Amino acid sequence: MSRYPLEPLDLSALKTVPLAARGGKVRVVDFAAPYPKGSGAAGLLASLPRLLAADALRAVVEAMRRARASGKPILWGMGGHVVKCGLAPVLIDLMRRGYASAFVMNGSAAIHDFEIALAGHTSEDVEAVLPDGRFGAAEETGREMNAAVAGAQGAGMGEALGRRLQEIADPRFAPASLLHEAYRRGVPVTVHVAVGTDTPHTHPSLDPAALGRATHHDFRLFCALVKALDRGGVYLNTGSAVVLPEVFLKALSAVRNLGHPVMEFTTVNLDFLQHYRPRVNVVERPHAGAGGRGIALTGHHELMVPLIAAMLIESEP
Repeated sequence: MSRYPLEPLDLSALKTVPLAARGGKVRVVDFAAPYPKGSGAAGLLASLPRLLAADALRAVVEAMRRARASGKPILWGMGGHVVKCGLAPVLIDLMRRGYASAFVMNGSAAIHDFEIALAGHTSEDVEAVLPDGRFGAAEETGREMNAAVAGAQGAGMGEALGRRLQEIADPRFAPASLLHEAYRRGVPVTVHVAVGTDTPHTHPSLDPAALGRATHHDFRLFCALVKALDRGGVYLNTGSAVVLPEVFLKALSAVRNLGHPVMEFTTVNLDFLQHYRPRVNVVERPHAGAGGRGIALTGHHELMVPLIAAMLIESEP
């Protein structure tokens, strides 16, 4: 006997419906298939289920394929971790194939890529060198990046860094640098910095005015790239949780303010954590009243970017 005064609800009159009439969002036809041994990347991709993230992944690939076919830009925004994961060769190959129209970097991505071109390595052991103040004190990185920016001569920071690397990059490592290879092919690179976030800002050779001019030039260049997204372009934010989502939203607003609507395009946030700013500034807000689609894919860059690249390559005739 229950001590509670409230009686359980009688469900005997509840109306039911046939399972066939109800239907369902998950169907056997959408299930994954076992991977056929020896079928390679194409077999792996075809075996994925047509549900949830696997279908979102297909949607990203299809949007990129349509953008390339229609001559619309595919813009890759990236934080430093994308470079540190060793993905530059994959992105350079996508650039050659027409799946990367421009690269949009925060300061960290530019630093790591620049160091790769110079020395073939990057990413210092911060915990080991922070106690005595050696963190961020690499001579060549600060000296050469600041010299490039100071000598930009009307160019933006990305272009200035690429131009400098044509002169000083180690030939053994230059082909693995996005800055170097994009400049060599005339593909735009914009670099967006917040003063004080990047190690070259502490180097004695920094010219703050030159830095501001160069990165603001790149913001205006990025605005021109965003303008071209209208009706079919793709913007991917990979691994930047704060700076690039904010830059993207301001660029989009500025372009629309100037009378360019920028509608019906695709945005993608790709990261191993879905943060607030990428979700609202990249995936959601840009499509309010403008159509198009925002897609969030959660996964490690070193797995997801090669997977997207494989799907694009396998889709080619």
